[in-house]
Order: sequence, then C-alpha cells, then structure tokens
Amino acid sequence: RQSRGCFMWTRRLLIALPIIVCAFLLQSYFWTPTYEQQARLTPERLRSYIHASIGDAEILNPILSSDTASSDVHGMIFEGLIDRDRDLNWRGRVAESWTIDKTSYLVVNPDDERSPEEIQNALRDAIESHRDEDTPLAEGLRNITEFAEIQPAETLTETFQELPPPGRRRPPPDEDTDEPPAPEEVTLTIHRPPRIVLELDDVDQYLGRWLEEVLGEGYLSDFDGREHIEIEPEAFAVNADRYAETFLPALEQHPVITFHLRRGVLFHDGVELDSGDVKFTYEAIMNPANASPRVASYEPIKAVETPDKYTVRVIYKRLFYPGFGSWSMGILPEHLLNEEALKAEAKARGIPPDEFSLRQSRFNRRPVGSGPFKFGRWQSDEFIELLRFDDYWEGPPEYERWTMRIIPDLVTQEMEFYAGAIDRFGAQPHQVERLRKDPRFQSFSGLSFGYTYIGYNARREPFDDPRVRKALGMAIDIDEIIEYVYYNQAERMTGPFPKQTDYYNHDIPNLPYDPERAVELLAEAGFERNDAGWLERDGERFRFTLITNQGNPIRLDILTLAQDAWRRIGIDVRTDVVEWSVFISRYINQFEFDACILGWSMSIDPDLYQIWHSSQTNPGQLNFVGFENERADELIVRIRREYDDEERVRMCHELHELIAEKQPYTFISVGMWTALLDGRIVRVQRDDEGNVIGYKRIVPTITGSYTYDFDEWLKVPDAPAHEP
Repeated sequence: RQSRGCFMWTRRLLIALPIIVCAFLLQSYFWTPTYEQQARLTPERLRSYIHASIGDAEILNPILSSDTASSDVHGMIFEGLIDRDRDLNWRGRVAESWTIDKTSYLVVNPDDERSPEEIQNALRDAIESHRDEDTPLAEGLRNITEFAEIQPAETLTETFQELPPPGRRRPPPDEDTDEPPAPEEVTLTIHRPPRIVLELDDVDQYLGRWLEEVLGEGYLSDFDGREHIEIEPEAFAVNADRYAETFLPALEQHPVITFHLRRGVLFHDGVELDSGDVKFTYEAIMNPANASPRVASYEPIKAVETPDKYTVRVIYKRLFYPGFGSWSMGILPEHLLNEEALKAEAKARGIPPDEFSLRQSRFNRRPVGSGPFKFGRWQSDEFIELLRFDDYWEGPPEYERWTMRIIPDLVTQEMEFYAGAIDRFGAQPHQVERLRKDPRFQSFSGLSFGYTYIGYNARREPFDDPRVRKALGMAIDIDEIIEYVYYNQAERMTGPFPKQTDYYNHDIPNLPYDPERAVELLAEAGFERNDAGWLERDGERFRFTLITNQGNPIRLDILTLAQDAWRRIGIDVRTDVVEWSVFISRYINQFEFDACILGWSMSIDPDLYQIWHSSQTNPGQLNFVGFENERADELIVRIRREYDDEERVRMCHELHELIAEKQPYTFISVGMWTALLDGRIVRVQRDDEGNVIGYKRIVPTITGSYTYDFDEWLKVPDAPAHEP
C-alpha cells in the first residue's frame, strides 16, 4: 500500500509539473492579476459570477440534455412549476399553488353476473357496514368518499408511435447504412365495459385489495383487458399485455394534479408564460421525433388539460409517486418552438420540415426561458455567458452576469481560482484540509448524493455474464482506492440509492477484495490461463478497453488502478481517456464501449426507471450498460406507484440487493463533495426599497445545495463580517 501511495503521488507530480511550469511562465509573461488586484481593479468583475466546468454543455434545452454541464446552464435559464425549499418541502415557482385529486375507475367485469348498479350497491353496503370498525378494510373503504357515476360501455381509439417489435425492422434505404428501426403508427380499438367512478380522499395503493374483499376474490385479477382490444398492425399484438395494462386495466387510478400558475411570469423575450407553454413542454417531451431522455418520467400521464390561461390539469393513467416532482422541469416557450415556428426555421435553413425536429433547432444554442438569467453568448469549448433578467418574477438576481468557463484541467482551474479568475473550485480530496483552513475562501463539504462506478456493457461478451462482472469487481481493491485516491474522503457503496436515504440497504455487504476467487469465477465462465499467463476462452484472450472522460483526476486514478488489478489476474486491459462531449455522444450514447468509469448524481426520490429499467436501453437513454432483469423491472415500476413510504423502502431494499447480486456496475464509492467559494461572496439582504441592510453567510441545504440562495449572491470588495 505504501508503494501504491508513492505511485499515486509520483503520477500526480509528473502530470502536474509541466502544467505548473507552463502556467507560471505564462503568468509571468502575460501578467495574470492577483486575487486582490483583479477584485479591486475591475469593479465589473464583482458583479460577475464565474465558475469552471471540465467540459462544454451539449444542448441548452432541459427536455433534451442529459449532462451536468448543460444542466448547470439551463438551470439558470429555465424555471419549472415547482422545486424544493431549504427544508426539502415542495414550493411553488411558476405554479403559485396546486391541488391533488384522486379518482379511480372500476371496470364492471363482464364475467360477473351482477349489473353495474348491483356492484355499486354492494360497495355502498360494504362501506356502511364497516363504517365503525377499526380494521384496514374499514379504513380503506372509508377512503372512498363518493360514487360519482356509472360510465356506460363505449368504444375508444388510441393512436400512437411505437418502435417495431423484433422481426419487423424496416429495411434501410441504403444497404450499407445500419439505421435504427423507425417508429410505426399503432392503432388500438378499445371496447371498454361500463365503469364505476370512485372518488378517494387519499391515494390508496391497496384499493384493489379492498375491492376484491368486497366483490369477491378474482374480480379484478380475472379481468382480461386483452380480450377487449383490437391491435393494428397485428404484428404489435406481441405488446398486448402492455397495452391492456395501460389502456384497459381492471382498476384504473387517476391522480389529478391541478396547478394554478402565477400571473405575470415572463419569458426572456417578454411573452407571458401560460398554461399552453406547460402543455407544449409535456407534448415536446413525449414527441418521439425529439428523442427526449425524460419520456419515462412523463409516460404515466394520460392527459394535460388547460381549462384556462393560468390553470393546468395533469391526469395520470395510474399511480405514479414521482410524478409531482417531475414538474420541476424547465418550461419551454411554445411560441418559439411550436410546429409553425419549427417549419419556418426549417424552411429558412433549407431543411425539409418532415426531417426537422426540436433537436435540430437553433433554440438549443440560443435558449429563451423564464429563469433569473437570460442567454448571452456561447463560445464553444471556451465559455457560456448569461445575463441578468431584470423582469424575473421574483426580482432580478444580484449578479449581472453568470459565466461558465470550460477549463478541462483541474490544476489550471485551481490556479485560476487562486488568482480570482473563477469564483468556485471543486477541491480534490488531497486538497481539502489545506484549503479548508485558508481564510480567503469559504468551504462546504458533505456526503454526495451520488456515486462513482465502473459500468460494463452487457450487450457484449463476456460482460453479459454476472460471474464475469462480479469477478472484475472482486479483483479491485476498493479500500485502496478510497485511501490513496480519495485520501479517505469517501465511503464504499454497494448499490444504486443515495447512501444518506432510507432507500439504501445497509445490510448488503461490500464486495470483497479477493483476486483468487475472481479467477475462480472467471474459470466457471470458461476462462483458463494460457502459457503466457493471460486468461483466454475458446482460444481468445480476455482483452477489453476501459474508458473514461478527460478532466477528472479521480476517474483517471481509478482507471490506472483497475487496469493494473485486472492485468495482475491475467486480463489484457487497454485504457482510453476521451474528451467529455465525444465520450458521451460517440461512446456512451452509442454503446461503443466495453467498460467505462462514470458517476451518477442522484435525487432524493428513489425512482430508478431511467437508469435501470430495461425499456431505457435505447441509444441516448440512460441504461446504456444494457441491464435487463424482469424482477428489477417489476420492482422499479412498483416503487414508482407506491405511496406508502414504509413499503417503498422495503421494495428499494430488495431492488438494491438484486442489483448488488447481478453487479452490472462495480460500485466504487460515494465521495465527499467539496466546494470552495471566494470569501468575498455573500448573500445580500435588502429592504423593501432595495437598499442593502446587511449580509449573510452562505449556508447549504440538507442535501448540500449551497447555491440555493444564488439570486442573493454578490461579490463585495472587502469580505464583511457575516451574520449567522
């Protein structure tokens, strides 16, 4: 271990030394101002916030982006209906208030001899007879507050776009072109039996259980919706189970969220944001032509209605616990991106309108939102500059400019931070203690809501074998990584949930460091050591490439240690380090990798659908390792529909255990996030007339978000005495 530690120090020194020397010479030649000189000589600099990113943004559109840099930028430009306050409670943003109604629809089973009226009367009698009982059944029945009506039988038609099933791939126009399958139009004719409408006081995931206790076991489970649906084209009949579950379940529960929007919320071009923009944003996400990675969060929505300019009704097909939180998504301006606007842009650019979508629009490089900052300039691979929006509904922010500079090298970032050229620096573990004690800076740290991992492409052999993935993880000494790479500023992880939450299963043991057992597992998978000491199977050496992105020294160190560990057990591992945008677009999104080192930033909500569900394995989606497991899919869906926290925790623990067993990732660690800010940045406090009455220190939220009050931030010439 001492030798490994020396290796890491030597490696860092060799990498950093030429950069430091060059930077010193350049600073001497061009005269980079010191912190004090820069702050005092350029008053405009005090009104500009600058931070650095290791990579450029990909696309400045909240419904299309999937990278951190883009999210950092469009989070300042766009505003959602809601977000969380400092205490993690939901608060209104574009939405001023909201209500949640609970409506359920019970199909009258045609195989049951009772009429709809008799079924309704049986439910009324059960509610009355159990009214005074203290039992779960009585409580569940009392939750039914009203029988609104009996809906008669009717025939409905649903038409939508669907990727063709296996064996129905459209031939590409050019035999040499390997195009992905194109969506096809599917039409369902639904012959729906009569239904009884139930109004609930609270969302109840056990409603079906109570109804079956009253109406008889099997009343719901024996109803086969497939018998009442005609599918065209017939090839899509392979999806009959899914269509029946979606469009004709025996018990359909429809939570309805009604948002009441603020009046006077303006887009940056002066047009008022209204309910039409909210509905348009939803439709843009669901439009297959836009290939939004957010579809999974909005697919459970049945309809978005706009009764008036300031009211939005969101009707869900089924129970969907994370649904409310998805409305923190930034709202797009319909008038700039609707069909007419896109057609006009396509025509002006000489592109056939039927080949043009929101993804191709120039809007994605010159966005218009309703957030506190409006777009200014974007110089690719150099900087993105935003300007204060003086008509922001909550009042303009203190800073006049917000700039993200692209600085791939962290040593350069550190030097520019010391010089005052950037205002924030994400200190690395080996710098934490030294910089935390420096009085020039403000420091923040805590356990991250996320983790670092090695992901294996399960579409490729031998990574489709869980034994191989487990063996690769057991060959790596993760404790060594935490000690020498993270300087003990990290903890081990075993699964996909944030470690600070109840959803994380702390009973799952760490994967042991056991190279001998790793070799045994590989032998079980068919690998034997040849005369040269390499592992091979069927005469083919076990050889693959491990990749990661530039600009992250921790991932680079993990890359080196993993390669060394695997080579020591006889695996021929190559490595590659790729510029961020190319890494994501060329390799990750197109599945052109064997194994990769990446990290996830997680939210409080335990919805893992986009990362782990088997439906999210298409190009550009987030399950890029191709993990597919029927039980995992079932748990992920059930967790999304579960409103009882205790039951949700139980299912999360089971999902955690399953993923830990299958090892689609080698879970490395959750790091301590650390951020340093210029000590002169404060929260400005003003009176009703706008006069400065004092300053407050910056205090992170429970989740570690220290930028929560960013609209109040400003850099002052002299660091003041902070109020508590």
